[in-house]
Amino acid sequence: MKTQHTKYSILDLALVSQGHTLKQTYNNALSLAQHAETFGYTRYWLAEHHNAHNIGSSATSVLIGYVAQGTNTIKVGSGGVMLPNHSPLIIAEQFGTLGGSLYPNRIDLGLGRAPGTDRETAQAIRSDFMDAAHAFPNELDKIQTYFSKENATSKVRATVAEGVEVPIYILGSSTDSAHLAAKNGLPYAFASHFATTHLWNAIDIYRKEFKPSKDLEKPYVMAGVNIIIADTDEEAQRLFTSLIRMIVGIFTGKRDFVQPPTEMTPDLEEIIKNPQVHQMLKYSFVGSKSTVKAQVKTFMEQTQADEIIAVTNIYDVKDRIRSYELFSEIMKELN
Repeated sequence: MKTQHTKYSILDLALVSQGHTLKQTYNNALSLAQHAETFGYTRYWLAEHHNAHNIGSSATSVLIGYVAQGTNTIKVGSGGVMLPNHSPLIIAEQFGTLGGSLYPNRIDLGLGRAPGTDRETAQAIRSDFMDAAHAFPNELDKIQTYFSKENATSKVRATVAEGVEVPIYILGSSTDSAHLAAKNGLPYAFASHFATTHLWNAIDIYRKEFKPSKDLEKPYVMAGVNIIIADTDEEAQRLFTSLIRMIVGIFTGKRDFVQPPTEMTPDLEEIIKNPQVHQMLKYSFVGSKSTVKAQVKTFMEQTQADEIIAVTNIYDVKDRIRSYELFSEIMKELN
């Protein structure tokens, strides 16, 4: 049984709901982060995506600064920055600026290997994207070098990053990044809120291969789950319909704004039973507080995760905030 305290945090894509502007979306993201701070969440992460009209987090570091400016204590960061899209030097400068004088000890740098977009857009962002993706371990080394004080004697420097404490996290949706996180002694965040197939293998690889580092003495596992909680099971199922339609859009290539919830219908129930959809939503905990508490308890016991990353993709910000409030109550009770 797990006896240590399990942290709980938020991953957000700044999803745009139907009828909402980007400005409203960003204001809602800030409001959520402010509430999360009062609910006891450890961190609020934003994920980099491109060429998606329903996702507002493409300029990830800018949005991180906006949220950090409007909050006081919660950690704010990337879940993640897709490093092959960028020059390691520029990322070090951006996050060194954020985590240095502006918001010290509050900025996280989560790094991923995927493009966060389609192939054509990845090529438009960086023509040598595939080479950069294959060079991810070396690009990670460059980031760490730019943040080190020792780099002060080098010809190429990220002067605003040298000696700045910005923790680096490795993100993964397969087993590849588990090896890298273990080898470098870095915390590992697995995207089990959508990539469920390799969760157990990835965690096992990471823990078995982990090598202590100056950053981390022992393995630190973070696991993503979809969380939709309402006052009743029926209301949570109604809110869930927005996420189901979003998943259908992903599979059919017809991505759209987050749709208002509807009553759960037999057609939507059949969609959930589809093998691909069912697998993708395997770690989706939907229901009242008591229903979700039992599911989360089992997940925590099975994974022994050090931190749970909650993803709540529903239409209305008030419902999102309420869901996150109830989830925080669950985590406090389970801890």
